[in-house]
Amino acid sequence: MTATLSRPESSDATDRHRLSVVGGLAALSLDAMASVAYGPEAIVIVLAAAGGTGLGFTLPVTLAIALLLGDLTLSYRQVIAAFPDGGGAYGVSRAHLGRRASLVAAASLIVDYVLNVAVSVAAGVAALTSAFPELLPYTVWLCLGALAVITTVNLRGIAESARAFIVPTAVFVGAILTVVVVGLFRAGPVAAVAAPEHVTNLQTIGILLLLKAFANGCAALTGVEAIANAVPSFRKPRVRRAQRAEVALGGLLAVMLLGLAVLIEKFSIHPVDGVTVLSQVTAASLGDGFGFYVVQFSTVVLLALAANTSFGGLPVLAQLLAKHNNLPHVFALRAERQVYRYGVGFLAITSALLLIVADGDMNTLVPLFAIGVFVGFTLSQIGMVRHWRRDRPRGWPGKAALNGFGALLTGLAAIVVTATKFAEGGWLIVVALPVIVLAMEWVHRSYRRIGERLELGRTPAPPRPDRSLVVVPVHTVSRLTRDALAAALSLGDHVEAVHVVDPDEDQAGFVDAWELWHPGVTLVQLHDERRRLGEPLVEHLRKHADCHVFVLIAEVEPEHPWQRILQNRRGAVLARALRRRSDAVVCRMRFRVPG
Repeated sequence: MTATLSRPESSDATDRHRLSVVGGLAALSLDAMASVAYGPEAIVIVLAAAGGTGLGFTLPVTLAIALLLGDLTLSYRQVIAAFPDGGGAYGVSRAHLGRRASLVAAASLIVDYVLNVAVSVAAGVAALTSAFPELLPYTVWLCLGALAVITTVNLRGIAESARAFIVPTAVFVGAILTVVVVGLFRAGPVAAVAAPEHVTNLQTIGILLLLKAFANGCAALTGVEAIANAVPSFRKPRVRRAQRAEVALGGLLAVMLLGLAVLIEKFSIHPVDGVTVLSQVTAASLGDGFGFYVVQFSTVVLLALAANTSFGGLPVLAQLLAKHNNLPHVFALRAERQVYRYGVGFLAITSALLLIVADGDMNTLVPLFAIGVFVGFTLSQIGMVRHWRRDRPRGWPGKAALNGFGALLTGLAAIVVTATKFAEGGWLIVVALPVIVLAMEWVHRSYRRIGERLELGRTPAPPRPDRSLVVVPVHTVSRLTRDALAAALSLGDHVEAVHVVDPDEDQAGFVDAWELWHPGVTLVQLHDERRRLGEPLVEHLRKHADCHVFVLIAEVEPEHPWQRILQNRRGAVLARALRRRSDAVVCRMRFRVPG
C-alpha cells in the first residue's frame, strides 16, 4: 500500500512570512534600540552621586558596556551559526551545560521577555501621559490598549509586524544619529536645562559606584540575544541573514551609546527631575525646535513598540521548549502565517496581568528588569566555551577566550544588578526563576510518564483485532437516533442502544415506539432513582471491561450560532462523565439540521 502525500507549501510561499535583515532589525531589535533612551540615563544617575567628577566617568563606563556589547554581538553571531534552530542561551545550555542549566536559561529569557513587554508599554504610555496629563487616570487602559494593538499585529505574522515597524525604527535611528553627528560639531550647547546648583552627600568614586553604574547601564544590552533566539523566523539563508542582523544591531547600538556618552560629557549633562538625559542631549545638539520634537516623538513610539522584540523571541523559544517536552505541546503549534499563537497569547496575557498589578507604573516594573537576562547571557557564554573546547575548530582558543571574557563580565553584571536591585523588587525575579524551572520540570516528568505508558520509542506488537462494543445513548426515537445507530453499525461488530430512565419518564411509551420501529439493535434500559445521566452509563460500561468500548454521542449541530442556547447539553454532560470515570473512547458526532 502506498501513501499519498499532499504537496507541501512552497519555500517561496513560507518565506513570505519570514524576516529579511532589515525586517529582523525592525521586529527583533526594538528592545535594544529603545534602551538608548534609558541606558545612558541609568549611568548618569548613579555617577551623579559623586558630583561632576563622577560624571566624568560616563564615557569610560559606556566604553566598558560597548566592549561587553561587542563581545556579546560576536558571541551571539557564533551562537546563530552553531544553533540555527534558535533558542539562543537555551539552545547553547541544553547542548553543553545539561538540561537543568538550559531550563534556568529558558526561565531567565521568559522572565525577561514578559518584563520587556510590560516595561516597554508602560514607558511608552508614561511618555504619552507626561505630554498629556489629562490622560493619567486612564494609564492602565492605555497600556492594555497598546498591548492589544501590538498583539494583534503579531498574530498576523512576524513579517507583518516587521513591515509595520520598519519606518518607526528607521526614524528613531536616524534621529539619534543626527543628534550625535550634529552635537559633535557644536562648540557648545544650543539650549541647556538648568542643572541643580549643588549636590549634597557626595559619594567618593570607588569600584562599587563604578560597578553599579556599569550594571545599571547594562540595561541597554537587553534584547541583544533576541535575534539568536529567533533564527527560524528569518528567510533563507537563515543563518547568514540572522548574523548580519545581529552585527548590524551591535554596530548601531554601540555607535548610539558611545555618541551619546561623548555628548553627555561634552555638554556637561546632569540629571534633572522631570527631564530625561536624552532630551537634554537633544536640546543641546539640535535646540528646542522641530528636530527636538522629532526625536522625542520617535522615542515615545519606539518605547511603546519595543515590546515587539519579545513577540518575536518568546514564541520561538516556547516552541523549542515544547518540542523538548518542557512546556505543553500546544506551544509548538504554528498557524498559517508561521505564527506560534499560543506563545503570543501567553506573552500578551502575562504582560497584561503585570501591567494591571503594577497599575501601569513603569517605576514599579523597572527594578525587576534586566536581572534575568544576564543569567542567560552568562550561561550562553559558558556554554560556548565548552562548545569550542569540544569541537576545537580552527582558531578555537581565541573564540573560547572571547566567550570566557564575556562570561566573566556578564556574570559580574548579573551579581551586581541582583544585589543592587534586590530590595527594590528584584527578589521577585530570584523567586520566579526557580518556580518556572520547577514548573517546566513537572511538565517534563508528566510527558515522560505518559511516554512510558504509551511505550513511545519502542516497537509495539502488531495490532490484532479485538472484541468491540459500540454504545449509543438514546433518548427518543428520531432521525437523529437512526443516523447515530447507522454510524455505530459501521464502526463495530456489536452495538447497544442505552436508554437511561428516570422515575418521571414515560418508560412504556419509549419502549412501544422502539419496538414499533424495530431497528435491529439491542436496547438496554438503565434505571436511576437519583435522575443522574452519566453515572448509570459509566457503571454499565464497567461490565464490558473485556472489550474495547466506543460511546457514540449524537448531537444536533445548529444551523445558526444563536440556536446553541436551545440545546439541552446532554451530550456534554455524558462526555464529561465518561472521560473522567471510564476508559471508553468517546465520539461526539454532530449532525447538521438545516434551519
